[in-house]
Parts: sequence; C-alpha cells; structure tokens
Amino acid sequence: MKYRLTGRRRGAVAALITALCATVFTPGASGSTAPPAPSLEFASPDSQALYGNAYRAALDNLLRTNTIAADPVRYGKSGLLDPDVGIIRAGGGYDQPWTRDASVNSWNAASLLSPAQAENTLWSVVDKDAAGNLRVQQDDQQWDQVIWVTAAWNHYLVTGDRTFLDNAYRTAADTVAIREHSAAPGFNPGYGLFTGASFFNDGIAGYPAPPADATESVSTGSMPWPGVANGMFLSTNEVYYAAYVNLANMAERLGRPGGEVAGYRAKAAALKSAINRHFWNQRTGLYDYMVLADGTHGAYQEGTGLAFALLFGIANPAQARSIVSHAAEMPWGMPDTYPNWARYSDEQPGRHNAIVWPLVQGLWAKALAQQGEQDAFASETARLAKLANSNSGFWEIYNGNTGVVDGGWQRLGDTVKFHWGSEPDQTWSATAFLSMIHNGLFGMDFTDAGLAFSPVLPAGWGDVTLRNLHYRDADLTVALHGAGTRIRSFTLDGRRVPGNSVPASLRGEHTVNIVLTGATNGDRDDDGVTDARDACPDTPGVAALRGCPDPAHIEAEDALNTGGVKTNVNHTGYSGRAFLDGLWAQGASSSFTVHRATAAAGTGAITLRYANANSDSRTMTLSVDGRKVRQVAFPRVSDSWDAWGTVTFGDIPVSGPNPVVTLSYESGDTGALNLDWLEFH
Repeated sequence: MKYRLTGRRRGAVAALITALCATVFTPGASGSTAPPAPSLEFASPDSQALYGNAYRAALDNLLRTNTIAADPVRYGKSGLLDPDVGIIRAGGGYDQPWTRDASVNSWNAASLLSPAQAENTLWSVVDKDAAGNLRVQQDDQQWDQVIWVTAAWNHYLVTGDRTFLDNAYRTAADTVAIREHSAAPGFNPGYGLFTGASFFNDGIAGYPAPPADATESVSTGSMPWPGVANGMFLSTNEVYYAAYVNLANMAERLGRPGGEVAGYRAKAAALKSAINRHFWNQRTGLYDYMVLADGTHGAYQEGTGLAFALLFGIANPAQARSIVSHAAEMPWGMPDTYPNWARYSDEQPGRHNAIVWPLVQGLWAKALAQQGEQDAFASETARLAKLANSNSGFWEIYNGNTGVVDGGWQRLGDTVKFHWGSEPDQTWSATAFLSMIHNGLFGMDFTDAGLAFSPVLPAGWGDVTLRNLHYRDADLTVALHGAGTRIRSFTLDGRRVPGNSVPASLRGEHTVNIVLTGATNGDRDDDGVTDARDACPDTPGVAALRGCPDPAHIEAEDALNTGGVKTNVNHTGYSGRAFLDGLWAQGASSSFTVHRATAAAGTGAITLRYANANSDSRTMTLSVDGRKVRQVAFPRVSDSWDAWGTVTFGDIPVSGPNPVVTLSYESGDTGALNLDWLEFH
C-alpha cells in the first residue's frame, strides 16, 4: 500500500537500503552473470531524448535501484523463496515489496526483464496457513491479495515455468477461497459483487462523501470507514473477475478436473454480468466508480477501473468506444479518481483524487494501445516520459494540472489538513512506463504458444528498435518501421511468419522486423504542425518554432533533469508551471535542448533566471553537447528564495540545429540554486 504513516517512511534503514540497492541481483544462481539489459533506440533524436531517456531511467529504477537482497527470515515464509536471488522493493521510502506492488511490478515488467527476481518477489508476499496451505499473506488489504493471481498467471505466460504454475495455482485457489468466505469485506450475494475498498484507493482521500465525510474524521485510511468496507467498487470487482478467469486458465493448463475449470469460468461470467449490470452508466457512457450498500451510486470516474474494463475485456466493443470517448484526462494524465471531491480543489488536490499516479497512467495507456487509440496512447506515454525526464526519474505522484511532483492533500478532522510528500524512485511508476513501451508501443502479448506483437507506433515517433530483449531462451532484436497499427509485414530473421508472433520454443539470437501502416496524422500537441511533420512533438503549451519549443524562452521544468533535480512550487515569483530545485549536490544537472533555426556553427548568449539566497555567489559548470565550456557564476540575489535574478553568459559555442546546453554541479562547483528559465539568443 502507498499510504501507511509507519513502516513505509524512510528512517534508520535508509543507509542499509542504499547499500543493498547498489548491487544488481542477477537471474539464476548466486554469482551468475546477468545478460545485458534491453536498449531502446529511436531513429529520431527527439524521440530518443524523450522516450529513450525515460526508458533507460525506468530500467535503472527496476534493475538496480529497487532490486535488493531477500531476507529469508522476513520473506521466506512460503518456503519457496530463493535467498540467493534478490527481490524488488516498492521504491524510495518503502523498503518492502508489498503485495500489490510486488504483483503490479511483476505484471508490468519484471517477469519479462528480471524473471528470477519477479518470481522471488511474488513468493516473498506468500505464506502458509496452520495446515501448511500456501496463500497470499493475510492483512486488511484484500485487493492486494487478489491482484496477485493475475500477476502469477502473467509470470507463467512469460516464462513457461510449470513448477511455478503449480505452486501459484495452489496459492491463488486458497487465497480466493479465503476472500469468498470472508464477511466484510467479502461477497455480497444481493448484488453479486465483492465489497471492500477499491483496488488503488487505500486512503479515504480517494472517496467522495459519502462514504467519507467532509473532514475525514474517522481515519485517513479507507477500510476503517464502514461505507467503504461494505461498499462495492469498480476496480476491485474487476480484479476479482480477472482472478477467476486466470484461475480457470491455470487449472486448465495444469489438467485439473473439468468441473474445477468450469466452476471458475462460471464465477467469472456471473461477476462480469454483475459489474455491467450495476456499474455501467448509460447516461455518462462510463462505468460508475461505486455502489454503496444502501444502493447509492457514485457516477464518478476511476482511472484504474476504466483501464481494467478495457484490459480485462469486461467492456464490450461499444462500451469500450464509449469509455475512450468520454473519459476525462487531466493535462498531465489520467487521474486516479475524478473530479475533485468538495473538500479538495485544484489548488489542494486529494492524495487519491484528481491527481496523477503513474501506475494509473500506465494501465490507461496500455488499455488505449489495446484499443488502437494511437493519438491518445501517444499523449499519455509522452506525459509520463516528460514527467520522468523533468524530475530525475519516476516519482510517486504528480499534480495533474501542473505536472509538479506533489503528494496530494489529506484531512484529519476539522482543523488538520496536511500535505503529503511524493516519494522518489517508485518502482511501479517506472514499470508503468516500461509497460507502455513493451505492451503498448511494441504490443507484446504473452501466450502459451509464444510472444505475439500488435504494435502501436504513432506518427512522428520514427522507427524504433528494441535490442537485447530476453524472452525465455531467445535473445530478440525487435524493430518497428513506418507508423500506425496495421502490420504490413512481419519477418523473423528475414522470413515471413504467420500470426505476427515468435514461438515459445525459440532459442538463440533472432531479429524481428515489423512494418506498420495506418497512422493517423493529427496534431496531438496542438502546435500547428501535423504529427508526421513535427520535429518536436509532445510539448503542449510551449511556444513553437517549426514544431519545436522556441529557444528564446525555455521553462526550466521542461528541461531534462537528473541527479535529484525536480520541479517544485514551494516559493513564489516563478514563471511557468514550476521552478527547479535539487541542484544541491554533485551529479545534479539540467539540460536544455536549444532548437535553432539554423545548423550553422556559431556563438550565442544564454540568459538564466535563478534564485540564490545563499550568503555568497554560487557556481555551476556549463557544457554544450557534453563538452565543457566553462564554470559560470550566479551572484547572490537576496536572503529570500522568493526573489529571482537573471544572469547572462556570452560567447557560448553552438553547432547543429539542436545543441544541448547543460548546467551541472561538478567537482569544484558550489551549486545550491533554483532555476526558473533559460533563454538563448
């Protein structure tokens, strides 16, 4: 869960975690060598800068930062944990795998990219009952337990591991049986639906009043509220539906009795029917978020619920088209719940309300790709890539209107209203982006028979190649050419193959080439240049020059920021959406791509607006295209960080149409600045 005040805050264990995370725990036995991580290569430099950078950061997040040692005493209660293989933690500030995080991260990406760690992570949240039966660990997070089933079935499809499948089926069957026989939350036979908190909203900020009240007086968590515990919510019931479908798939694959398979399929069909009967709202063209025990409906939007309806096939084709047409997105992505509850606002969005969690963005983008919605998929993927690139990686939560790192607000009674932090290095934020690329852009679909492809390559992105993709016993290079969703040609090692897929039995190194057609040619960033001709797509709201941001004024929040630099709004007087802070330690940097009207070599001047409330002048290193130009100084402005000044540096050598100007905190610099914008003349 992403909510508890205890157990998931950073503390004395931080140094230990940092040390553990410095090691990449490799698949297989202890001491084995990990194969190279995949690489994503776009022919377009602008696509590479936007999506390629974010992809590398996401891989680093999953495979290095958040892969840690597995403590067998703490995580080995299933008897299936391999102590020589690492596990995947939830992220910065959260030192455990957690059931829901473990499941989502495995499903999103880890089962493909790091299968040994993914399996170990799934077993790390499993224990045994008094009789020795395997079950997902029992707590008050019933939705966490159930999503594990979908992650386990996906892990089998990716790896083909029958031993894992046998243990996973026993775990899943016992866990779902526990849930079926529980009281509250449990199964409500009058509605044919499961009760209990929604899949993602473990905080009461994710619920309107009722079941909450205006001051959130009972609890900041969701389950202590009777209306939540006894209510029925869209995403949770969809997760149960997927669990039944996947239990039937597991049972069938293992050759279990036909009645067992049929029983799960019948339960899935009945639950799907109940979801459509009670949640579908013909008036709004969407599924409602909730049905309370007294029959009260909540015609609100739930991002994960809408995504699951598409991904799990709960919506029929007409409903799916309606969802895509009517779903409301915020400027920076699909929100968790929407719109603002009365007790929140755009100025103070709730932690789980009208705010953007990348996990939700990833599910929504994957659902859009599945529907062939090229422009909408492109926009959602670009938003998360920009959020990651502008904030030194993948954070927990962002403001949906500004894109600024923001943990959201919460109430605690009449007088207390507090502002949460947003934690860095969140694994499921990174794996959300990895899923956008693998399952969305490349359209990967894992089956018993093999790996099928249904790519969605938007106009303007350019050709793209994924190298070093390890699938079972094969090492694949997958290249997409053209644009669109219709496959004109699919070849494996130069030979056409049917089904647009590679067999599960494939071994060794192979190359897949896919030629696509049918791209739409819209203008998704609304800069007056069509997607196919846009040299710099996906920069909404920025003054454009030939489709690119005007170098005469570039907001610092649109730069590529690394080393801890992130957006912030906790001081006044800045322009644009936010300013940058985090230029406080060596390794921090901000890079601005200057899109010039000419490719000729020459010199220019750079003006920067900044804040420096230190007692002295501060220095940074200025580089162009990776070559150091000189150390530059930023005089003290004021004793207030709300005051801003400007400084101009002349004789900056540039060449080519897109030079990259970088300010970095290097050895010998003093840093400790905030940045607002850069202008190139």
